[in-house]
Amino acid sequence: MAGTYKLNIPAPVSKGSVAFAQTLKAYIATSAYGVEVDTAKVPGQYDVTLELPKEHKGLIDANAIVRYLAVVGQTPYKRSNDSLSDDALIEWEESVLQGSASSLSFTAASLEAIESRLSSASFVKSPSIPPSPAEIILFSTLYSPVSSLSPAAFGTLPGLRAWFFDLALTSPWAIAGIELAASQTSSSSADRNRAQVKPERVIPHVQHARLHIRDIEMKTLNRTGDILPEEGRRNVLITSALPYVNNVPHLGNIVGSVLSADVFSRYNKARNHQTLFVCGTDEYGTATETKALEEGVTPQELCNKYYALHRDVYEWFDIGFDIFGRTTTPQQTEIAQDIFMKLYERGYLEEKTSTQPYCEKHSSFLADRFVEGECPRCGYSDARGDQCDKCGHLLDPFDLVNPRCKIDGATPIPKETKHIHLLLDKLQPAIEEWSSRSSEEGAWSKNGRLITESWLKEGLKDRGITRDLKWGTPVPLPGYEEKVLYVWFDACIGYVSITANYTKEWKQWWHQPEKVKLYQFLGKDNVPFHTVIFPGSQIGTGDKWTMLNHLSTTDYLNYENGKFSKSRGVGVFGNNARDTGVPPSVWRYYLLSSRPETGDTQFEWRAFISKNNSELLANLGNFVNRLIKFVNAKYNSLVPDYRVQFSDPRFDSFKKDINKLLNTYIDDLEAVRLRSGLDRVMQISGRGNQFLQENKLDNTLLASQPERTAAVVGLGLNLVYLLSSVVYPYMPATAECIVEQLNAPLRRIPDTWEGGDLLPGHGIGKAQYLFSKIDESKEEEWRALFGGTQAERAMREEGAAKKAKKQAEKKIKKDKNVGK
Repeated sequence: MAGTYKLNIPAPVSKGSVAFAQTLKAYIATSAYGVEVDTAKVPGQYDVTLELPKEHKGLIDANAIVRYLAVVGQTPYKRSNDSLSDDALIEWEESVLQGSASSLSFTAASLEAIESRLSSASFVKSPSIPPSPAEIILFSTLYSPVSSLSPAAFGTLPGLRAWFFDLALTSPWAIAGIELAASQTSSSSADRNRAQVKPERVIPHVQHARLHIRDIEMKTLNRTGDILPEEGRRNVLITSALPYVNNVPHLGNIVGSVLSADVFSRYNKARNHQTLFVCGTDEYGTATETKALEEGVTPQELCNKYYALHRDVYEWFDIGFDIFGRTTTPQQTEIAQDIFMKLYERGYLEEKTSTQPYCEKHSSFLADRFVEGECPRCGYSDARGDQCDKCGHLLDPFDLVNPRCKIDGATPIPKETKHIHLLLDKLQPAIEEWSSRSSEEGAWSKNGRLITESWLKEGLKDRGITRDLKWGTPVPLPGYEEKVLYVWFDACIGYVSITANYTKEWKQWWHQPEKVKLYQFLGKDNVPFHTVIFPGSQIGTGDKWTMLNHLSTTDYLNYENGKFSKSRGVGVFGNNARDTGVPPSVWRYYLLSSRPETGDTQFEWRAFISKNNSELLANLGNFVNRLIKFVNAKYNSLVPDYRVQFSDPRFDSFKKDINKLLNTYIDDLEAVRLRSGLDRVMQISGRGNQFLQENKLDNTLLASQPERTAAVVGLGLNLVYLLSSVVYPYMPATAECIVEQLNAPLRRIPDTWEGGDLLPGHGIGKAQYLFSKIDESKEEEWRALFGGTQAERAMREEGAAKKAKKQAEKKIKKDKNVGK
């Protein structure tokens, strides 16, 4: 019939107009009834017309065009039940519905009337038989206004929702007609591009995919404006230790603070809690001044360089800060000086003449951390003047045995200077009372409690909080114009000032302890600054502060039985990880599965490769890929109607197992047991694989028990959707890849899982691989590239020597044989 009919389409036409509805009617009808037409856009024309050249006439009414095409197509179509005839439905559409629909809005009463009409019509469902003219006409008229409704509007309209989205998502004629109408009537290139989206993924012009999914979207990702605490909500403020700006973070730094905090932040957002995640670079102090001198730049230029480096590393690792700021800001100066002056006015600061280490070689006072030597307590040879990294005790630089200047190796001499001291001894009773209560209520990590208790038991001493430097927060007192605040005093204040850079309403987060819970993530070497000095400063001001609720501290992640060392080129640093070509999700998974929560752990290349291949690829990747490929191939990428056997008792134990694991996962994350929570994720995935094996999902099952197969697939796909939510805190890119394949929004983590969030008829996307296998030969390549322990290098050298010796002996033997 090609060339027999000519369809004239108005141009241009916008979505929602009467002309769009008319065009949609004509295109769905041509698709449904198999009538081929030539199409032309006619600028300035208002109505769709169908020219009938052989009959020397035309049709100018869209409803008449639909009816005519149904006749000439000679295709059997579905008819409504006798309770309401097709003619009556079309008459109602022409006399009542068209006028309301043209405004793209309905009153509650008109929606109820539509629901009632559809209930009376009782359209017969059959994907193999085209819809009747009445159904095409009603659907086309309702398409724009109904697709614009919010998900909540469908709560009392089950008939409208079921009928509309069954057609929109599962009817090939409706899908084809919508795509054609969108592409023909769109007037902008953006609209035309949207119209080219494959119909099995999303209907052009309509953001409706979630309407065929239960309303379980993660709302926290769609917020506008500043994130602020809300009355009646759980308000969670999260900080991770501010990385010092003059170094490159290694994997131990990353997992110990920013990565762990990111997991907890994403978990809370996936639970739809009000959550703010704050971090940034710590930029003041002697270390920055000295490093700038070494590199021949100003301190600010050095900070700018390393700030960008840190930011890029964390972006690559998918760390989702709400703000990643810095301490060199006016807000830092203002807030730190305010705290300083309140402590001064309340009698917690005192000027003292102190003796500081002074390097005569380069004529400068030395910050404590720039004096190195042997720890008097444990004998560690590389202890710093402020703290021993091995035993964790805070030190005075003159406590060190054989002290040396870190910059030039000279022996520092004591020299007097005046400084302001924080009277921690005077604050100790208040700090002890607070820490005892907070550590219990907030369930601090064990090492955090022990370090704090040890420090308090030893007795607090006053400590100088000013230094003879230029690069730092100015001391707001006369006579101290050439001095700055000591970086260890104002570094934690950076959390507050960075929040102030995020929002002018920062006090809502930091001065409402009754509304906000503060969670802080750091390595164990930073504990006293967060549990004694900063809280003591807060208490000393007399202001009402949001103070530490939960402290999550880690021990050390070592590298192949040794230590990370940038200078010796040993270990993987943040800017090296991407060089391996392994995606961030795999790095996140390995680091978090090895998180040193209760003791030191090791980074090992063999375990890294094994976890990718035997856990991520074989467990999680296999489960997701197997199901989605099956639905792509056997169900035309549509979720089958799994409700027939959805309540089958055989599935009850499976759902109970999943909910038990989900509940344990939530308990783990609430208690910040991040490594254990990740184990639960993999157990949920493993139980999903077991479920598919128990039910023997394959072509044989589909052929012999189609209803049971649909039930297995439906429940399995819904478990994949649940997995996307519990995976999200740990591997956000993996979660996004899963929901992209499911053609669904990121979903919140539920209290319980019912297994019915992806509804029958929902169109999913094409299968993608979540993970790729890592060749085991990479182990030696990466170990050689990133160093390793001295012992391992010696073993490799010894092995190479033995191999060379054998080759030499073999050659000598061969030469002798040749000589014979």
